[in-house]
Amino acid sequence: MNSLLAWSLAAFSLLLLVAYEGRLYWIGRHHPERTARYANVRLRMKWVTAMSSQPGFEVVAVQALRNTLMSATISASTAALAVMGSVTLAGGSLAGKFTVGAPDEQLHAVLQAMLVMTLFASYVCSAMAMRHYGHASFIMSMPVSSPERVTFTPAAVTHVHRAGLLYSWGLRLFLMAAPLVAGIVHPAAMPVVTVLLLVALHFFDQPALLDVE
Repeated sequence: MNSLLAWSLAAFSLLLLVAYEGRLYWIGRHHPERTARYANVRLRMKWVTAMSSQPGFEVVAVQALRNTLMSATISASTAALAVMGSVTLAGGSLAGKFTVGAPDEQLHAVLQAMLVMTLFASYVCSAMAMRHYGHASFIMSMPVSSPERVTFTPAAVTHVHRAGLLYSWGLRLFLMAAPLVAGIVHPAAMPVVTVLLLVALHFFDQPALLDVE
C-alpha cells in the first residue's frame, strides 16, 4: 500500500475517534441527560446520598461498591496482561523505526507504540477507579448516624463520581485498542474497525432513561 495513503487512513481513523469523543463531551456538558456517562454520574451521586440517609443499609452499600470494585479489578488485570502481551509481541520492532526504515515500517512502529500507551492508560484508569471505590467503601461502611459519616459523605460522593468516570474511560480506552490492532495488521482495516467501534460506542453511550432528572 502507498505510504501516504496508509498514513492518511491512520490519521483519518484517529480523527474520527477524537471527533466522536469531542461531540460526546459537548453533548454531556450541555445535555447531560442524553449521554449514559453523564446521566450515570448523577445517578451515582444520588445513590450515595440516598444510602447515606438509610440506617442499616451500610452492608448493602459496601457490597454494591465491592461488586464495582471487582469489575474495575478485572478490567485493570486484563489491560495489564494486554500491555505485557503487546510489548512482548512488539519486541525490538519499536526500536529505531521512528527515524529509520521505510515509511510503512514507521507507521507500524507508531501504531504499536500507541497501542501500548492506550492499553497502559486503560490500566491506569481502572486502577485509579479501584482506589476511589476503596476509599468510598471505607466511608460508606461507617454507621449512618455517626458524625464521621456525615462529615465524609461529600467525600464519598466525590470518590464514587471519580471512580465511575475512570472505570468508564478504562473500558473505552481498552475498546479503542481495536482500531490500532487493525491498523497494525493492515492500514486499510483501521477505518473500517474504527467505524464499527463508533457504532458500538453510540449504542453504549445511550442512557437507560432518556428522561433522567
